[in-house]
Amino acid sequence: MDILVPLIMIPLALLCLVGLGGLLVELMSIMLGKKMSFGRGWRFIEGCILFVLGFAIFLDIGSVNDCCGGTAFLSPSHRLSVLVLVVLSLAAYFYSAWRKRIGPPGLEVLVNCCLVIGVVLCVAIGLQEMEWVWVFTSLPAGVLFVIMLMRNHYLALATLRSQTDEGPVLLRWCRKILLLPAFTKIPLLLLLCLPVLVVLISILLLFGQQPDSMIRAFTDTYKQGLSQLDSQCIGVPCPEGHFLCSVAAGGHPGFVRPIRAGIRRGKRILCNRQLLVANAFEELLQQRLPGLHRPIRRFYNRVGGLIHRYYGVFGHKWVADLVYLLMKPLEWMFLITLYLADRRPEDRIAKQYTYDGR
Repeated sequence: MDILVPLIMIPLALLCLVGLGGLLVELMSIMLGKKMSFGRGWRFIEGCILFVLGFAIFLDIGSVNDCCGGTAFLSPSHRLSVLVLVVLSLAAYFYSAWRKRIGPPGLEVLVNCCLVIGVVLCVAIGLQEMEWVWVFTSLPAGVLFVIMLMRNHYLALATLRSQTDEGPVLLRWCRKILLLPAFTKIPLLLLLCLPVLVVLISILLLFGQQPDSMIRAFTDTYKQGLSQLDSQCIGVPCPEGHFLCSVAAGGHPGFVRPIRAGIRRGKRILCNRQLLVANAFEELLQQRLPGLHRPIRRFYNRVGGLIHRYYGVFGHKWVADLVYLLMKPLEWMFLITLYLADRRPEDRIAKQYTYDGR
């Protein structure tokens, strides 16, 4: 009986549904003008969602476009522009969440424009992710930005309606924008994002960015959702990679216990039980849950690229022994999954690297 799908997907799906469900309920309650609060614990969860998304984007710093391994999520030459937008959007969100009272009308318009930019960023990041991971990261973050926009809208209505329409012309215009109905104000804020972006682009030009860097950060990449450079990888020869289990198999024979030779990309490699089990698990995951396999494979390719870069360290047998020991818990988890999800797990394990495959 195939129980791999329930074991992996049901908990993830429940987590996704609970998180998104709570956010959507809160959004609907705010749009209906009702004050619904889930307490400080829920505020902490909201902050964690945005922190995880922002942290994941900043983890891309240092990565490069690579046809053969884990490629950059954002173009190395243009990612600074997107990182600045991420920082501004998060700053606007946390300012709105922690403040005690509404700010000056001009500042409020600017903050709301940054929140709108955050929504657009979440859509772009989701399209770039290209996988169901969008549901767990970018989509909840986008809903959070919309929720904060609606909170700011009702706070502005409650505060500014009682104020007299006085002051400079620009101040009065900002107050009128903040008092517009939500479905009129948000499209207008989207248009007002353009002058904000023009100012940012002008500043970023001083740091070597280009006028279209905010777009090219997504398009000048390989193998991502919005990538436009995939054709440059056609025919590029890829060197043999190094991965954790492959490194571990090269330890002291009495410890890592090699059992036979194998073939990978036309080259002979040394295989031990751990390497065969890990590859069999990946093969099963690729067949049954390709949507889960692809993002995991991309991450593992990045790890492999890091190992390849510093293979002088990982090539020592005692380091390989340590990697083998650290990988043992994962090996046991892979083996348990194989026995639960595959009718003939040992046959699948035995055939790994017996032909010119991965």
